[in-house]
Amino acid sequence: MPPKSKKSPDRGPSYEKSFSELQEIVAKLEAGDLPLEDALTLYERGQALAKTCSDLLEKAELRIRELGKAAAESTQPD
Repeated sequence: MPPKSKKSPDRGPSYEKSFSELQEIVAKLEAGDLPLEDALTLYERGQALAKTCSDLLEKAELRIRELGKAAAESTQPD
């Protein structure tokens, strides 16, 4: 039986992986030596990755706020 990974496959891409791919795309586009069609394809992929990263950061921020709120509520005297 193969070892279980720490991450379940249904969670989608990680922020780190998406951001890393986005950085690679930016570097390729900044180099400026791509045919137009390839540049457009990379640009579209970059836009999708930027949205993924933004969405993941928003979810993380919301989770942090919820955890902070729960912690504050649990320390309040009854």
